[in-house]
Amino acid sequence: QVQLVESGGGSVQTGGSLRLSCAASGRTDSHKYIGWFRQAPGKEREGVAGIYIGSETTYYDNSVKGRFTISQDEAKPTVYLEMTSLKVEDTAMYYCAASRWCCALRTTDFDYWGQGTQVTVSS
Repeated sequence: QVQLVESGGGSVQTGGSLRLSCAASGRTDSHKYIGWFRQAPGKEREGVAGIYIGSETTYYDNSVKGRFTISQDEAKPTVYLEMTSLKVEDTAMYYCAASRWCCALRTTDFDYWGQGTQVTVSS
């Protein structure tokens, strides 16, 4: 079992920044690929970024490249998502999830999910 707890969401204006955190605990050695996903009302959940714990392997969806940065503190372990130049269309519930498999962002590859943290961007 892996437990994931997200934090850091909030409300910002267009162009603002937020940093999300995903604190992992439990059997993290078996699920070392951590992904960030988001889901807006009425839309499917989509992958945003992923990172393999203990390596520099990262993946970004094209919609966030250059604006979002995923990073990790391996010792904790915690994965961060630094979001800058936020747009209204970034508004969604953001989830982190853990997978055995690197490095795509297919929701079906992820076994454990957090409860989510809401990000709202207003103009």
